[in-house]
Amino acid sequence: MVLKHCLHDHGIKLQVHGVVVMPDHVHMILTHLNDEDGNPFGLAEIMNGFKGASAHSINKALARRGPVWQDESFDHILRSDEQVGSKVDYICENPVRKGLVINEDDYPWLWREWGEGKSFP
Repeated sequence: MVLKHCLHDHGIKLQVHGVVVMPDHVHMILTHLNDEDGNPFGLAEIMNGFKGASAHSINKALARRGPVWQDESFDHILRSDEQVGSKVDYICENPVRKGLVINEDDYPWLWREWGEGKSFP
């Protein structure tokens, strides 16, 4: 459910390069896209949309109310495509490092752009 929400605006407001939904947090590597006027979508708009929609779905599925996500998020700007690829590789190894799977490709809540028939430069 959370992975679906992470990918909801892929190709619309953001280009998602990789997502890993861990038991207690989410890693996303993304590039902002521009609106019809050429203005980039803001990170706050992107994150608030994701957090709000996913929190609603999670609470509905669990028949509860209240906050799901922390108010803040931790972001970091990457400066080159090479770094993007290595950062996606790094976050995709998190389930292995945490002992959740032996092979990252066995983790069901992981998505990477080039795992969907694309290649990363």
